[in-house]
Amino acid sequence: MDEVTRIPVPGDRPYDVLVGRDLFGTLPPLLAGAARAAVLHAPPLAPAAGRVADVLTAAGIRPLLIEVPDAEAGKTVEVAARCWDALGAATFTRTDVVLGVGGGAVTDLAGFVAASWLRGVRWVPVSTSLLGMVDAAVGGKTGINVAAGKNLVGAFHPPAGVLCDLDLLDTLPPDDLVAGLAEVVKCGFIADPAILDLVEADPAAAADPRRPALRELAERAIRVKAHVVGTDLRESGLREILNYGHTLGHAIEKRERYAWKHGHAVAVGLVFAAALAGLSGRLDEATVQRHRTVLELLKLPTTYRAEAWPELLAAMRVDKKSRADTLRFVVLDGLAAPAILTGPDDATLHRAYQEVAR
Repeated sequence: MDEVTRIPVPGDRPYDVLVGRDLFGTLPPLLAGAARAAVLHAPPLAPAAGRVADVLTAAGIRPLLIEVPDAEAGKTVEVAARCWDALGAATFTRTDVVLGVGGGAVTDLAGFVAASWLRGVRWVPVSTSLLGMVDAAVGGKTGINVAAGKNLVGAFHPPAGVLCDLDLLDTLPPDDLVAGLAEVVKCGFIADPAILDLVEADPAAAADPRRPALRELAERAIRVKAHVVGTDLRESGLREILNYGHTLGHAIEKRERYAWKHGHAVAVGLVFAAALAGLSGRLDEATVQRHRTVLELLKLPTTYRAEAWPELLAAMRVDKKSRADTLRFVVLDGLAAPAILTGPDDATLHRAYQEVAR
């Protein structure tokens, strides 16, 4: 095991995010007192889940492997119900634990299953994607998708700890790794501009899991999120800034029936949100354009279909940040100066969308 970085997440139920390589051996201390551990995983992660099961067995904890559909297909109430049935059949008690081994979709599901079983049991995300490490696994927001939209059913349920084993990124498809960088870039714009400087200095190193630059980017993004969620677990104020770029991004995902990668949709959403702030007189043109420049250095998408606008606008009206019939967007008043824009008129929204329309 190489040097482990421990990033504390403060709050009423504090925990640590562990970043490093060969971290599976750090799992047993997080599971003290558990007799059983459900290990939720998608089919491609069966080998990693098997390694986790071996570690649990050696520690005297009986593993229960539960395979779930990959990606967003696993975040449904039907899949959650199958998991609950499996926990019931295994007589899971309040001292037992749920693990999610996979990307953000699997850890979102695992956290929701844990939050709802017996009104809340311990859980640990073992994140296998960059997106999961810097976003979904940190912060205690768990959830599933329904027909009305993404993540509309869920619970706030902080984990016992988070494992970000960088070894798992070595075999991650490059497109998936780059998609995760969209969330890293988001953290650069809302809180830590050094992230943007690192990407601009060497975009190839930023996307290479064996280079120190990627580890630094991941740790910086995790620290941003840890600070925000430690201050505001239940999204009553500050935490909303983490949704920068997500209002349009989630609408694109819904329209694409979740076939688009989350990071790709967020990248387009970031360009849209920057354009909206610029048109509203809140953000300077250089910072507006920097969004597109940084994302394109990483070969992330910055455009979407022109004809989709009416459908996207309708989907955004169901966004979690909306209040009654009023749309609310996270925007920037400057670099690392996030704020809320309430009730922009339809004409301004449409003009902002023209900046991403193709």
